[in-house]
Amino acid sequence: MIQSPATPAAPALPLDTALATGPDSAPAGSAPSVAHGPGAEPTRVLARFEGWARNTPQAPAVIDGPRIWTYQDLDAAAALVAADLADRVRPGDLVGVCLDRSTALVVTAVALARLGAVYLPLGPRPGERRIQAVTEDLDVACLIGDPDLLPEEHRGGQHLPLPLPTEGVNAPAVAVAAVADSVHGTRRAPEGALYAVLTSGSTGRPKAVAVAESSLSVALDWYRSETGLAPGDRQSLLIGVAFDPHLLELWAALTSGAALVPAPDDTRWDSRVLTDWWRDTALTHAVAATPTVEPLLDRPWPQDLKLRHLVVGGDRMRRRPGADVTATVHNAYGPAEATVVTTTHTMRGTDPEAGDPTPPPIGTALPGVTLVVTDEEGRPVARGQEGELRVGGHCLALGYLDPELTARRFTAPAPDAELPAVERLYRTGDRVRMNTDGSLDFLGRLDDQVKISGVRIEPAEVEAAFEQDPRVRAAVVTVLRDSSGHGRLVAHVRPTDGADPAPGDLLDAVRSWLPEQAVPAAVRIVDGFPLDANGKVDRPALAAQAQAPQSPLAAASGDPVEAAAGTGTDAVAAVTAAERLVLTTVRDLLGRPDTGLGDHFTDAGGTSVVAARLLATVERETGVRLRAPELLRSTDLRAFAALLDQRLTARPEGA
Repeated sequence: MIQSPATPAAPALPLDTALATGPDSAPAGSAPSVAHGPGAEPTRVLARFEGWARNTPQAPAVIDGPRIWTYQDLDAAAALVAADLADRVRPGDLVGVCLDRSTALVVTAVALARLGAVYLPLGPRPGERRIQAVTEDLDVACLIGDPDLLPEEHRGGQHLPLPLPTEGVNAPAVAVAAVADSVHGTRRAPEGALYAVLTSGSTGRPKAVAVAESSLSVALDWYRSETGLAPGDRQSLLIGVAFDPHLLELWAALTSGAALVPAPDDTRWDSRVLTDWWRDTALTHAVAATPTVEPLLDRPWPQDLKLRHLVVGGDRMRRRPGADVTATVHNAYGPAEATVVTTTHTMRGTDPEAGDPTPPPIGTALPGVTLVVTDEEGRPVARGQEGELRVGGHCLALGYLDPELTARRFTAPAPDAELPAVERLYRTGDRVRMNTDGSLDFLGRLDDQVKISGVRIEPAEVEAAFEQDPRVRAAVVTVLRDSSGHGRLVAHVRPTDGADPAPGDLLDAVRSWLPEQAVPAAVRIVDGFPLDANGKVDRPALAAQAQAPQSPLAAASGDPVEAAAGTGTDAVAAVTAAERLVLTTVRDLLGRPDTGLGDHFTDAGGTSVVAARLLATVERETGVRLRAPELLRSTDLRAFAALLDQRLTARPEGA
């Protein structure tokens, strides 16, 4: 689900006034807001890989550190895994894949495609309760992963050892296909599905959407044509495995005769480490989340990269790349329900608009895609008017594994919409405007979903996770956004009578239910919730109560910071300039004014995206570049600040 709003199909945003007056906006009463991408015909995905394996068997397929796996090697490894799974996995079976970005993941994807099984990526460390909910709902044949990292019921079940690679980047120590007979759901993937991915669900349980090989093939054909990916090129395998854009990376390379390069984990924590990795691996093509790329656009672009094409998405892009950016940047949008990519806007350093500080559009329709901007009844509005984006064409997923949900979200066009060749439209819930050239500006969400670090989140799902705890009577989740539009979740929890839960304990409890991006940055214990005039919870009032009071730059410039320690026993006031900078930056990024120097970064709610922003702020304000591992290894924020003080002291005078 690549998306470039402040949403990935995603997540309620304020109206962006810069977008509301775009130069290409059409006046009301103009042509209807309907646009069709170029024609497209589905092709075969697995067959293309097998063709390269036959015709270029010695070409590199995966470059995993010093080890190079040729197409012949990869083909043979996948054949062995498929043979071992054949008695356990049948065509159409859902198989949960609990592996990280690695050669083992690539081998597994090819093996499951060979078996006709449905690849269900869950990430290397899926939350135990989240997976339990998935397996209670879905008919999952087995989970593939390191048995020590699988949920408890699968650690103790039947294990079939698999000959997957156990060396290289993010490789599992050992790999098995694990079966838990005690957990068995009933929903199966629809016929013809190649893969399924989880999206956030308002019921508190994740939804699974299934995609056919033909739909993915159209996106892959566009990617190859647009970027020129071909033998001799190197494609990143960078996106988190629980999110569908990694399938674009993986299969784009394998259907182009190019080589995949799995990314080490620290590339997602530090944008400079990311560009170093691009350079060291001589990458020519990459896909990355918008929040990861944004810090790169705020400083001079590295001029010694071989990177030719960079596809970014998952959040609103807030500025155009500058004239010094040597790669072609594709601002991409697309919900998982429309197969990763639906629209793109291409930008080059030679464009007249290069460096423009206003957000670019999310672009025009890909081949085989139909875009319709509609009113509440599903009728197209005039170009230049706002409405809900509905998507049709070859890109559409088969649907959710819940038929009732599919019927609600995948609907026939309105009778007077004049779309004779379109049978289904997916209601994205995104508010957009179509310009005269058919491009789209993203304006926000129509529903309660929010976008956090590029991932679509249903606040109701997060609330339901808290309410599983017997200490919680009710929970309401709000989103706070900083001046640049980056969001963070805050949970407002009303305890049950007599309970006095610690916020940290509640956060620990929900981690097993939720993906990383859906775990709130803060928990507020409240006696009750304010109500609006209609008797509903006043979410804006709750969000206002949780708003952080001070910017990090003010504190870094010398303003005193009091009560630096929050509620812990290690609390003391910030003393050094480094402590003030670190503490106030973390408080602002997390929206947690009670964060103290005695708190560990991740325990306080820090994520990879927040870490990247913290490191960028520290470098901008002090000129000292610290690495993500130094942040993560620090016992607490005070120790991290002490490291910064050491580096500042060690710098020669005038440096």
